[in-house]
Amino acid sequence: MQDKDMVNDVLSMINGSLVGYASAIAQSSNSQLRQTLQQIRNSDEQFQFQLAQKATQKGFYRPAQQADQTSIQQYRSQLS
Repeated sequence: MQDKDMVNDVLSMINGSLVGYASAIAQSSNSQLRQTLQQIRNSDEQFQFQLAQKATQKGFYRPAQQADQTSIQQYRSQLS
């Protein structure tokens, strides 16, 4: 397995786990469990961000193109 494939696989797995944490946090009624899950999620989000930055620098990962101001304003007006 190539480095690029491994990095993209890890990024994909982290993204999936973040969705799972969000669901578990929303459904948790135990404040200690909720706080622990939030801390784990925050840590994973930070790791995902750092790994994505390194992957982008190495050319392993290409983030989505930034939206132009016209598109942003159009969506903003549709949501208001």
